[in-house]
Amino acid sequence: MDLALDFGLSKVDNLLKRFEEIHNYIYANDGLSTQQTLEEIIKILFIKISDENNRHNLFIIKSEELIHLKQSNSSLDFLSRINNLFEITKKEFKEVFDPDDKIRLSATSLGFTVNKLQTISLSDSSSDAKGLAFQKFLEHQEKGGRGQFFTPEPVINFCVEIIQPKPDEIIIDPACGSGGFLISALNYLSRTYPNLLREGFITNNIFGVDINKSIARIAKMKLLLEANCQANIHCTNSLDDLDEIKLIIANGSKKNITDGFDIILTNPPFGSNGKITNTKMLSQYDLGHKWISSDNQYVKTKTLSNGIAAEILFIERCLQLLKEGGRLAIVLPNGHFENPSLEYLRFYIKQKAKLIAIINLPQETFIPYGTGVKTSILFLEKDTDNKKTEYPIFFGKITKPGYQGNKNGTPIYKKDNYGALVKDECGNPLLDEDFTQVIKDYKAFQQKVPFDSSNTFSIKYKEINGRFDYDFYSPENREIISNLEGKNSKRLGELADIIKVKSKKLNIPDKIVDYVELSDINTHSFEIINSTSSQVHELPSRASYELKSGDIITAVAGNSIGTRKHATALVTDEFEGFICTNGFRVLRNFKIDPYYLLYFFKSDSFLKQIYMYRTGAAIPNVSDSDLSNILVNIPDPETIKSVSEKMKSAFNLRQESKKQIESINLVFA
Repeated sequence: MDLALDFGLSKVDNLLKRFEEIHNYIYANDGLSTQQTLEEIIKILFIKISDENNRHNLFIIKSEELIHLKQSNSSLDFLSRINNLFEITKKEFKEVFDPDDKIRLSATSLGFTVNKLQTISLSDSSSDAKGLAFQKFLEHQEKGGRGQFFTPEPVINFCVEIIQPKPDEIIIDPACGSGGFLISALNYLSRTYPNLLREGFITNNIFGVDINKSIARIAKMKLLLEANCQANIHCTNSLDDLDEIKLIIANGSKKNITDGFDIILTNPPFGSNGKITNTKMLSQYDLGHKWISSDNQYVKTKTLSNGIAAEILFIERCLQLLKEGGRLAIVLPNGHFENPSLEYLRFYIKQKAKLIAIINLPQETFIPYGTGVKTSILFLEKDTDNKKTEYPIFFGKITKPGYQGNKNGTPIYKKDNYGALVKDECGNPLLDEDFTQVIKDYKAFQQKVPFDSSNTFSIKYKEINGRFDYDFYSPENREIISNLEGKNSKRLGELADIIKVKSKKLNIPDKIVDYVELSDINTHSFEIINSTSSQVHELPSRASYELKSGDIITAVAGNSIGTRKHATALVTDEFEGFICTNGFRVLRNFKIDPYYLLYFFKSDSFLKQIYMYRTGAAIPNVSDSDLSNILVNIPDPETIKSVSEKMKSAFNLRQESKKQIESINLVFA
């Protein structure tokens, strides 16, 4: 085995190649998982930096040691030397290593790794190639199965561009993962303020916290490779006691952070980590309690929640960590922006902060990183007194992230009308993305300059009701509502009773009933065309409502609601007494001709309102409150009568046609 040759760090790919060679060798020879392999590489990099800092010059493997390793898979002097260095490293970086941590590599893999790195200076802060090479190496590993800890780089950079940090501001990410937001903020400031002293800024102005020690090590290593200086990355639970968290963060810092931080950039864990049920932790938070509605407001009760998603507590913790006027960018699931059950959360946010911007991200954003959860970014400014309520809020929608929604996040590049790649002034292909345009529009919004984009708009704070989602406030949907409100319209809840009481038949387990599902509707003809018979105890739990002849049923759940395939049907005599799924709502006791209402349910006006009110990413649904608030255009009586007669005639013709076909009784031998 040959000793590694010296090489300059001006070429990122050289060091990247070495990182990948080391990873592949360990992975192939030591039987470690991808995650375990990466953890061991991080340990070795820390040992290397510690050796350079202390000028021990012991991070080496001699030619004879390499030969001995190859022959006997052992070299006592070499192993003893590196293990002793690791003991020194653990003391130097005690915030990221436990005293009993061990190197888990085989002797040959350790020798291979040291050989590949021994002639490279990692502590030399004159080159930024180290950090960039390590970042590229991590990107590959993140997409290979550790994406739950990471945020796509375009999203990170976008958040930083919107927040626009300044050199005197203190930044923290309380769920920092591998430190992506912190590195992006550092790079933004280096570009924007060329005289920025990176070492001083990292030491004094950048802070990160993560509950996972292995991930905290990665963030620490990233900053060490950017500039070999003190990096304030702490391994602890950001949701623990606030005073303790502040003490941990302030430990060793030269900055006074008692008043809070200027900027928080974060993507807290969500989706797969379950709910927090620890009563001691929940009791620290307003949002750890149950809230009740009162006079169009929400009031915190003394009762603790049975369990709360971690990211909800993170919102409150971020606001606690910010100083007055401090700014927050936080990535959250779309449900937090739209679900009726979380309206109390949005009420709380409005009481504690000024809404700056809300940016909707496409479905594919996080797919390369292991999840298809739809998300949006919330930008806030802490305003505890909540005095200013007359201001505009910026909304944006990203439709093209610049990569495919596949495992690898394959880049998508812009092409001209002839299919040729569009390139920049340096000849590099341009990604097909619209983050850049939304940033441009936001900066125009800041300057109070008109901006014209199909994916951005602004509205006044007073126009925000109980929802924060982009689609609800989009100009197209607002125009629909405005037009209907300007005409003779009434809310659906005023025109019919919405039945949502479970049938008493469902209390008799052995009773045989007929059951109607969403798929049993012919969406073109408003007819129930199928049903299934079974005993009550065999029915799915969603079986709910008993039908009466003359009822109208319309879908409130499923991917088709609000589209041309939206399921609506008139209940005829033959379906009297049937049970339907709770994916429908039953309308009864009409104060308008039901055949006119049936026609309205097929109109663009109805479907667009339903689509606007949709919430939920996995199974979209519309709440009873929103269904009740659907605006129904009420034309003059003659028009209603004409439409109703035509609808009734067409429906009767279909029913008669069905009877005629069923009356044919030919027997074929």
